[in-house]
Amino acid sequence: QVQLVESGGGLVQPGGSLRLSCSASGFTLENYDIGWFRQAPGKEREGISCISSSDASTNYGSSVKGRFTISRDNAKTTVVLQMNSLKPEDTAVYYCKTLTVCTDRMMTVADDYWGPGTQVTVSS
Repeated sequence: QVQLVESGGGLVQPGGSLRLSCSASGFTLENYDIGWFRQAPGKEREGISCISSSDASTNYGSSVKGRFTISRDNAKTTVVLQMNSLKPEDTAVYYCKTLTVCTDRMMTVADDYWGPGTQVTVSS
């Protein structure tokens, strides 16, 4: 079983920023498409962004486009989600996952294991 660890969540005011990180243990992260998902209490989990391993192309859901940026760090060991202009509706637990499909219309997870994620709370 591959292992991913999310970090960087916290409490911010509307309009603020957070930087989430996704790191791998047991495999080479740069060889995989990586996606970010989020889930708020009582709501369905949704895919919000992904980055391709083949051409480094990036994709964003309409709810976060223009506010969030996904990227790999210089060492290619971490995938970062820079979250700007945060809104209360961004409040959720955020997860990263390896993907088999990363396009502008589809994000398909490589397995069904979900770790603890990292909590993001946007509130005044």
